[in-house]
Order: sequence, then C-alpha cells, then structure tokens
Amino acid sequence: MVQLYGEAMTRRALAERTGSLSQFAGVRLMTLGDGVERGIRQLEFRTGTGLRFTVLVDRAMDIAECEHAGRAVGWHSPSGFRHPGLHEYEGEGGFAWLRSMSGLNITCGLDHILFMHDDPAGHYHYGPRKSVSSSLHGRVGTIPARLTGYGERWDGDECVLWAEGVVQQATVFGEDLHLIRHIEASVGGDEIRLHDRVVNHGFYRTPHMYCYHVNVGHPVVAEGSRYVAPIREVLWAAHAEQYRAQGVGYRTLPAPIANFHEQVWQHDMAPDADGRVNVAIVNEALGFGFEVETLKAQFPAMYEWQNLHAGHYAVGIEPSTNHVFGKEFARERDELIWLEHGEERRYDSVFRMLPDAGAVQDAIRRIESVALQPGEDYPAQSGNFPPIGGRK
Repeated sequence: MVQLYGEAMTRRALAERTGSLSQFAGVRLMTLGDGVERGIRQLEFRTGTGLRFTVLVDRAMDIAECEHAGRAVGWHSPSGFRHPGLHEYEGEGGFAWLRSMSGLNITCGLDHILFMHDDPAGHYHYGPRKSVSSSLHGRVGTIPARLTGYGERWDGDECVLWAEGVVQQATVFGEDLHLIRHIEASVGGDEIRLHDRVVNHGFYRTPHMYCYHVNVGHPVVAEGSRYVAPIREVLWAAHAEQYRAQGVGYRTLPAPIANFHEQVWQHDMAPDADGRVNVAIVNEALGFGFEVETLKAQFPAMYEWQNLHAGHYAVGIEPSTNHVFGKEFARERDELIWLEHGEERRYDSVFRMLPDAGAVQDAIRRIESVALQPGEDYPAQSGNFPPIGGRK
C-alpha cells in the first residue's frame, strides 16, 4: 500500500480522497522559460513525502533540483542549468564543460569520463581522423534525450512514478552509443532509482567509460557533516603533495572556505553481501542526509570530490567504471571496456534521502557493518589500485 501522511492507503482509499493523484504526487512535463535555462524540457517528480526532484530531459535526463520537505539536497552552481544549445564543448581547452555544471547528478561518458584527452582513433577505420579529442568528463551530459515515456504505474496498491528516454552520442566515422535511462520513484517513498543501459548501436568496436558526478549541497553539506563510506583503503588524493595545507581531510567537512582549491580522492570500497556499495553524507546536527547506493560490479571505483570554496560549496559522490588516472591507465591494465555492436553495460543505482535522525543513524550503522572507514581525516594513501576484471 501507499504510505502517505502516516497512513497506509490502498489505491481505492487514495482515489476516494482526491479527484487526481497529482494532488499528492506525480510526474509532469514542463519547459523552463528564462535566462540560460530557457527552452529546457524537464520532468518534475513529487512522491508525496516531501521528496521533489526534476529531470532535465534536454540534458541527458540528469537530475537537477532535489529537495526533501523544503530542504535542499542537490547542488546549484553559479552556471545554472544551461540550455545545451549554449554549450561549447571544445571551448576553453576543454574546461567549458564547467559552464554547464550544476545539479544533483551529472552523467559523465559515454566513452570518456575524466580530464581532457586525445585518444588514437584507429578503431574507427577512417584515415583522416587520427584521434578522438574529449573534453572534461565527456560529451553525454549536454545531449538532449528523446523522451520515450513518463507517468505513473500501479501494481496492485503500489504506485511508481517513472520516466524513460534515450540519449544518443554519435558521429560519422565514430561512436554511436545510446544511453537508455529509466528513472523511478515510489509514491510514498524517499528514493530515486536509476536504471541505465549503455548500448553500442554502431558497428565500430567502441570504448566505453561511465561515471556519475553526484553533487550534494547545503544543508546536507555543512560544518561538521561527515562523509560515511565502507572504505577499505584510501588509494589516492589529487593534493597528496600538500595533504594538510587546506586543513580539510576526507571525512569531516568545514564551513565554506574562500579560495579553497578542489580536492579529489579515490577510495576502495567494500561491498556488502549483495555486492552493494553505500556512501552517505550526513548532517547529524540537523538530522538530515543523503545516500548513494551502487553495485561494485558495475561501478568498481569511487571518487570523492570536495568543492568547498565559498559560493561553490558542494561534495561529490562519484561512482566510476575506472580508476582516476583515466583511459591510458585503463588501457595499459587491460581494464578499458570495449563494446561491439549490440553489446551493452547496465547500471542500477539508488539515491536515498535520509530525512530524519533515525534514518541517518540507520544508514551509518548499515555502512559501518560492512567496513569501518579510517577514523582519521588524513589517512595514508596506499597507491594500490585493485585490478578491475571482466573487461573485453
């Protein structure tokens, strides 16, 4: 049954109390109308518990706004939710991607996920094309989707809000990769479920890399908030040569800091008995938090992004198919995914709100029961990158 307002209700009981489910929950399509957002189609989801989030159809069906009971979860950057028609992928030496970076989730891929890179293009069998040039975090995040459906689905007395679309990253003499994204949220629930398939629709053997840039903002991120994860080892930190210079370790978060330089970490996570990896950011003083659940077999690597500069204040949970050193590192270790025609990779993830102190403590207990993370903010970096298997 649907749990709303402290009461379990059947489909009939819910219908008796309103002329339309949209009074309590629903998903609807709208178009943004002003500034850099003008013209973007978005889907607004409301589950009835206070969970509200928007899906930008014209930006890879990524999740932009996210809030619970009026409290923000998803990060809004100064760049805003920029229309993809304004995006300059090749601009600023590849850093123009940052001018379109905002929202709870930004998808990175489909053939490149990290810093700018020129990759040999021989696998595309076109002589004039010597290399594939990739900007920061890849192309997919600013490609509009073809919306294939959305609405509500009843299964007995359970109701699921859903949307699906296809994002095609393609070129002549190059890749033709399709992201088929299905998003669900249960009426009466506090979870967002993502089910992604990346399919090689073309006939060239094509590399594939994939990452979620999940960006959490204030008030989840606040002075004293904690990054909670089943960390076996801290593998790497981008700022290793000045590890303590900014006074911010991996675990405990400060208030905003003027002129803070981003810090990126890679952690090796322990999965639970079902192969799941759960990472949370919790504000125990407020009794509020946010959790990301992924499958270790799908996302074997995990990064932590700290962007704690005043005015940009956010922390990123970043599950990835590959280690942080990118495509060449993956190729040298035989860890780069190659997709032949019709082959695909699946990604099944959950974004979970932790709306009160009880939910926060439950999440901490679940995560700590799998593995206890380092108790200090500046643990030694092992540099021991575990092999990633199962690749072609």
